Amino acid sequence: MRCPFCGAQDTKVIDSRLSGEGDQVRRRRECTVCKERYTTYETAELNLPRLVKRDGSRVPFDGRKLASGIMRALEKRPVSTEQVDAALNHIRRRLMATGESEVPTNQIGEWVMEELRSLDEVAYVRFASVYRKFEDVNAFREEIERLERQLVPEAGQKQLDLPGKT
Repeated sequence: MRCPFCGAQDTKVIDSRLSGEGDQVRRRRECTVCKERYTTYETAELNLPRLVKRDGSRVPFDGRKLASGIMRALEKRPVSTEQVDAALNHIRRRLMATGESEVPTNQIGEWVMEELRSLDEVAYVRFASVYRKFEDVNAFREEIERLERQLVPEAGQKQLDLPGKT
């Protein structure tokens, strides 16, 4: 591996550890020329299925786009980076577990909704409003009512209490 500091080709691995949920290797490296140290992460390169969009077009899976959509829904919400990473990993694993060469994007959207429902109710409704193309306030109300019917009692306790709410 090329040194990011001096560009030398010769580096050595000082330490290797499993990272994430065991699906990544973290390597601590040292350049043999300039002696600078840095960290690299190694993951398996997997052939994820192509996604079939609503209009019938096919696109490669883009993990950055998935993460961006989830982060947008979770903006300014009390959800840790570790929880977001775990949700993203769950979705990727489910995608690989299908064994299919193509998966409809609406399936990915439903998986995202499941993950967000367990992480944060507000983020879930935010995402649902875009994903399900809410047209008016009644659509929001119906989705919130559906969420309340499906919500397990413990999930509500994970949310922050709103002022004035008992």
